[in-house]
Amino acid sequence: MKQLFLASLLGSTIAMCTAAMAADDLKTLEAAAKAEGAVNSVGMPDDWANWKGTWDDLAKTYGLKHIDTDMSSAQEIAKFAAEKDNATADIGDVGAAFGPIAVKQGVVQPYKPSTWAQVPDWAKDKDGNWALAYTGTIAFIVNKKLLHGSEVPTKWADLKGGKYKVSIGDVSTAAQAANGVLAAALANGGDEKNIQPALLLFADIAKQGRLSMANPTIATMEKGEIEVGVVWDFNGLSYKAKMANPDDYVVLIPSDGSVISGYTTIINKYAKNPNAAKLTREYIFSDAGQTNLARGNARPIRAEHLQLPEDVKAKLLPNEQYKKVTPIKDADAWEKTSKALPQKWNEEVIVEMK
Repeated sequence: MKQLFLASLLGSTIAMCTAAMAADDLKTLEAAAKAEGAVNSVGMPDDWANWKGTWDDLAKTYGLKHIDTDMSSAQEIAKFAAEKDNATADIGDVGAAFGPIAVKQGVVQPYKPSTWAQVPDWAKDKDGNWALAYTGTIAFIVNKKLLHGSEVPTKWADLKGGKYKVSIGDVSTAAQAANGVLAAALANGGDEKNIQPALLLFADIAKQGRLSMANPTIATMEKGEIEVGVVWDFNGLSYKAKMANPDDYVVLIPSDGSVISGYTTIINKYAKNPNAAKLTREYIFSDAGQTNLARGNARPIRAEHLQLPEDVKAKLLPNEQYKKVTPIKDADAWEKTSKALPQKWNEEVIVEMK
């Protein structure tokens, strides 16, 4: 009994010491970030995923000045590599596939936020070089007014019937469209190496004259050109909120399966303000930072561990809609498949269009 008591006491003491050390480390990080006084980002503009809320909070709480330069994921990594010790950026936000690429190119430095344990293993680098802060899952956005008497499709299988047109966008240039193809493949027994089930589905829709070439965007939706669009969930929710009659639209995750991906911060190895960049990541993964992302229709990676305010929760789809979503398991295979996709799409799908 005495040994058990001592073991329990020792365990409690270690846990308390660890918590105290973590708190001390955070205080040290905060002080160092305040001394740097600024954090410069790339690809994190105010109107994307409500980054504005995060920058405002960091300015108010820690006095960090901020400038962002918007650019693509590939451009961000190229910038880190090209500037090296003349770095003008401290932190960036890139698509999930670009986290490992940044590590391979040796342009990032690690930092694990204090909520690290609540980030799923599939969504983070074991060494802390990257971790998805928010996710994107392929969804449908449906204009109920344009369904021509058809039911609202709730799964990929439903797309085979119906009289509505289906818009997925340009699979040769848009990651959203390519991931839409992968999502359809996963729901129909395919995977990162085998997208044939999706190509067959879309070829069937094309044969019926129901494959629309319109890209699902706010502009095409406002013109009434999108009947059923295949989009990231955060785009669908954001588009719906901006429509003149949002109640005309439904956004949902197909119940027979979809793909979940997301975006990760990368901290520049050569950052001039490395502590401010680390504190920024710390804040992004905190309850307040995750709530900020949710305010911008982006589903936080810690969604199942958060008590979101009701008005914020209303901006997201319910957690239960994500039961059958699948993360990309073989990134290398998907990279190869996605490069071959445009040609396959033309040869097997576009050729069937009436």
